[in-house]
Amino acid sequence: MRTASIKELKQELKHRSQGDLLDLCLRLSRFKKENKELLSYLLFEASNELAYIQGIRDEMDKEFEEINTDSVYYIKKSVRKILRHTKTYIRYSKKKETEVELLLYFCMKLKGFNPVLNGNISMQNLFDRQIALIKKAMSGLHEDLQYDYRLELQQLLGNES
Repeated sequence: MRTASIKELKQELKHRSQGDLLDLCLRLSRFKKENKELLSYLLFEASNELAYIQGIRDEMDKEFEEINTDSVYYIKKSVRKILRHTKTYIRYSKKKETEVELLLYFCMKLKGFNPVLNGNISMQNLFDRQIALIKKAMSGLHEDLQYDYRLELQQLLGNES
């Protein structure tokens, strides 16, 4: 089966009735968890981005508390899982402010998590990559927001030992 392009899908969706579109959305949401999560974001969360960000922060807090600290392997695996979830939520929003906020919060949580950054090269590299992504995302924001986020970033990086 050939997958249609976005343009072809858009043209076909224009010719469908509202009921057909509703059925298609519901059917699409049954197949993959990400589809359902995206639809949930678009319907319930997109209108209040601050509450969305706070909900993700709360979820990150909970996930960081549940990290198994018995071995470095489990810590790395859990941190990567938290980052993967965070990136998924960022993709749903597609807003640079949300990306910067969530990545800054992730880096703060990671830095505050004692056994991770102390001498572990792979976790330090992961941290550095996220800092680079934050800087890249900040460059596309309004100057006032850039200034505010730059202060937060300097505070985060200034506390490094």
